[in-house]
Amino acid sequence: MNELMIDGEDREEEEEPEVEKTEEMIRYEEETGKYAVWRGSVTEAFKKWAKGEKIYDRDKERISLYVSENTKTEWQEFIKKHSYSTISKLIRESVRYFIEKNSKLHGKAASQLDEDSLASMSHALKEPLTSIKGFSQLLLETHKDELSEEVYSTIKNIFDQSILLENKIINILDNIKVEQESVDILLIEDDIATIKLLRSYFKGKGYTCKGVVSGTKGIEELRVVTPKVILLDIILPDLSGYELCKMIKSEKRFENIPIFLLTAIPGSEVKKRLEDTHADGYILKPFDFSDFEVVLQTI
Repeated sequence: MNELMIDGEDREEEEEPEVEKTEEMIRYEEETGKYAVWRGSVTEAFKKWAKGEKIYDRDKERISLYVSENTKTEWQEFIKKHSYSTISKLIRESVRYFIEKNSKLHGKAASQLDEDSLASMSHALKEPLTSIKGFSQLLLETHKDELSEEVYSTIKNIFDQSILLENKIINILDNIKVEQESVDILLIEDDIATIKLLRSYFKGKGYTCKGVVSGTKGIEELRVVTPKVILLDIILPDLSGYELCKMIKSEKRFENIPIFLLTAIPGSEVKKRLEDTHADGYILKPFDFSDFEVVLQTI
């Protein structure tokens, strides 16, 4: 038995009597999933519940936000400038505004969205998707043996979900045509903003460039045109750029057409696949226009 020495005498440690649960306490615990008695004492939450007061469920009714000091400072400056009483009010109104705008966007047919809106949406989603998909693919392909089963499964799920999201985007973007009468450069790239940017650049250099937003569309274009150069994104929503490059190069009609891979995947990894894919080179994202001088030299 545990004993304490008090004033030089041996005294047994007094134990608090256990609180016997009442039927009301048992019902409270069943309804709320919370303790009525904790460490021998009746909880304050139960006392409030017994009085009929509101009990908040942290998982359902209360939300905690953890943000950086810079973000907090930015919010505080905003509420002062726009006369909000608290950050909480700003957050509530921001969420409400987002829900309303999001509902209107989903309620509007995709076909009614103009090309600039689609390009902006695509560009905003493409950058994080490219990074997530590219690095998860890299881990799955080159570090599979180093990953535990649980980690591998999680990364595989992230990779699969990024493909699903890209497929949803492509259902809208896939039908957007970039009309050109002749083609010097075929650009297979699922980001409309990138297509528009490079089309403008090559046009300024005196060359025509046609952009398509999926590997399947790229194959369809090659059935009717023979470009002088192909720029090929590695991470596409429907086909792997690596596999598509090999498919194109295997056709006698296209075997001599230079293909440059366009990607955000690390260059060290792309180099390993050049021989296998028969690609003529690669350009890394984010790119500078000077990077395309090698492309122009082949036309």
